[in-house]
Amino acid sequence: MNVSNSITLLKGERLTYMRPKHQWINVNWDEVEKHVNRLQTRIAKAVKQEQWNLVKRLRYLLINSHYAKLLASIARNSE
Repeated sequence: MNVSNSITLLKGERLTYMRPKHQWINVNWDEVEKHVNRLQTRIAKAVKQEQWNLVKRLRYLLINSHYAKLLASIARNSE
C-alpha cells in the first residue's frame, strides 16, 4: 500500500498531511548552512581534482539532504 495515497476514513485526508508540522523556530539555521556549505565545498574540491565518481556521490548527498531541502524552502519562501 502506498502511504501517500492512503485515505483516512475519518476526514478523507491523505496520511502524509497528518504528520506534525515542522517547527521552523526549532531549526538550528547555523548548523543547516554549515552542513550544506560543507557539501558544496567538497563538491567543488572534487571537481577541481576531476574525481567525477566522488562528485556524483556528493551531488546525490546534497540533493537528498534534509538540510539542503530546509535551506531551499527558506530561499523559495523569501522570494
